[in-house]
Parts: sequence; C-alpha cells; structure tokens
Amino acid sequence: MLNTPIGQTFSAENLAGLAPRQRIHLILLAVTNVAASTEFYQRLGWKIARSSSPEFTKIDLGGHALCLISRSAFAQDALQPETQPTGFSGIGFIYLAQTAEEVPRILAKAEEAGGTIVKPATRTAWGIAGYFKDPDGHLFEVDFEETWVFDQNHHLVIE
Repeated sequence: MLNTPIGQTFSAENLAGLAPRQRIHLILLAVTNVAASTEFYQRLGWKIARSSSPEFTKIDLGGHALCLISRSAFAQDALQPETQPTGFSGIGFIYLAQTAEEVPRILAKAEEAGGTIVKPATRTAWGIAGYFKDPDGHLFEVDFEETWVFDQNHHLVIE
C-alpha cells in the first residue's frame, strides 16, 4: 500500500472489519496559528517534541501526543469544509491535579501563558475544579478529586 501514489484510496472490500485497540495515540487540535499556539503551550511549561515542524507541533503527554495543526490543513486532510468554531464545542480536556491546592496555581499559570480563565477554581460536589481556554478557545478543566487513582508516574489507573 505504501508503494502506491499519494491520494490512492483503499477499501476493506472482501475483508473482515478490524476493531482498533482501546487506545488513542494522538489528539489533533485545530488551531488558527500553529506558531502562536505552540508558544502558548511552551509558556504553559509543556515541552515541544524535536520532531515537530512549523506546520505540526507535537507535545508528549506520556505515551500520547497533543498535536497542533492549522484548522485549514486539518479540514483539508479530513476532506471536511473549513468552518470557524462558534459557541460551545462539547469537547474538553481535563488535567487531574495531584492536590486541591494545585488547581488555582495551574489556572494562574494558564492565564500567565495567555489563556483565559472561564471558571475559577471552585469547590464542586467532587473536589476542586476550574476551566481555562487556550488562545483558540479549546476548553481545559483543571480538576482535583480524591476518587482518581494514579500510578507512581502519575498515569491514571482506570479500574
């Protein structure tokens, strides 16, 4: 398949479907300006992978990657019309803090980096949580709840 011309399509005709493993490796985040968004995440303290390029930034999330790509390039690759986001997208990312005290501090760092606090650190029925938006409006929750279990590397344990 890799020896065919770019743009060649393939089908699984006459083959059984194959379920993917229960895992996500990359999160593609459509952004208006890859360089500006990369700078935001760097100011947040996140490390950019050396294999990144000006058009595609990779941020290691510990075995997974957050990848920044321009909105137009992402739409073109997915054969989708390019539209500008409006209102609530219904998608968010959650960072689980190790202590309740970390929540307002992480939110403050996000604001220093150029993010916008949309909900300050607030006592909830489950713990302490707040939200910020990155420069492109993507929602991130910073949350602490005693119910989550982590291994020694701060990887979430799902039981």
